Amino acid sequence: MSNLRGFFYYLSIAVIFFLIGWFGNNAYRLPRAPDPVPQAKPTPLLKYTVENLSKSEFKKSEIIIGNTLKETTSYTSYEFTMEFSPDFSGNLKKTSGMINIPKGPGPFPVIVMYRGYINQETYAIGEGTSPSASFFAQNGYITVAPDFLGYGNSDSEAANIFESRFQTYVTAVSVLKSVGSLSSWDGTNIFIWGHSNGGQIALITLEITGENYPTVLWAPVTRPFPASILYYIDEATDSGKLIIGKLAEFNDTYDAGMFSLTGYYVKIKAPIQLNQGTADTAVPYWWSDSFVQTLKNSEVDVTYIKYPGANHNLLPLWNQAVNASLLFFKSYLR
Repeated sequence: MSNLRGFFYYLSIAVIFFLIGWFGNNAYRLPRAPDPVPQAKPTPLLKYTVENLSKSEFKKSEIIIGNTLKETTSYTSYEFTMEFSPDFSGNLKKTSGMINIPKGPGPFPVIVMYRGYINQETYAIGEGTSPSASFFAQNGYITVAPDFLGYGNSDSEAANIFESRFQTYVTAVSVLKSVGSLSSWDGTNIFIWGHSNGGQIALITLEITGENYPTVLWAPVTRPFPASILYYIDEATDSGKLIIGKLAEFNDTYDAGMFSLTGYYVKIKAPIQLNQGTADTAVPYWWSDSFVQTLKNSEVDVTYIKYPGANHNLLPLWNQAVNASLLFFKSYLR
């Protein structure tokens, strides 16, 4: 009996060694879990690069005239609304704004106006453009100034702070494309006016469309993105902590230069008049000095007017600046 136990003992040992050897030699034949496939980061904001926006389809919408805001002897101010798809998904959002329509038989040329930064909590419809808009309307021009998403009676802006910023470009172009819905427009003349950050919006709009919209800029922000944000970071209530954190995340995923106006000047086909005060502390005049030279090097037709001692709103030389702007628009009437 003991011999039988010994036999089975040695047989078991032999089987174990056999199996170890077999598995060692044939393990490569057994199914193996595939190596994990690297997952690409989602890039939902790529649709807003200057290049991609220039290839996007901006659908025409209807500018709907609403409540009367003010009436003068020469023009009437109305609130307007317009629906468009800010992310090109087909889902519509509404932007409000102010439209001034001159009195008289018409038809009239149109100036689309883009304002600079204003605190969202204190903003009122048409703020940031209304003084110049009033002057242009008195001189026979329809003025259309969108509030942008999140402002006035517009729908809410995007949750992502950068998507919200980029969607101002979509709003700007969508308004331009919808001017044809205005029965009092002359069917030919469309001009652009932009102040401060609205000047940057105007420039990117020219790059996106490649159209010949004669454009007046007042103290435009011409720094590249995101330097154009970081320069004003100390104005944030949290000293810029939120923006810095979000910008770090953005830079991990995207090439910021693809969203910046500075790489696409060659796309600008419109003549530009740039008005700049030498006492401007929000947009230093040397920004505009350098920018104008860059535009000239890019063969953009640009006229540069500097106002000694004038601030960011071109005071105390506002009358001089607004009249120069009007003369510029008149020179391109067709």
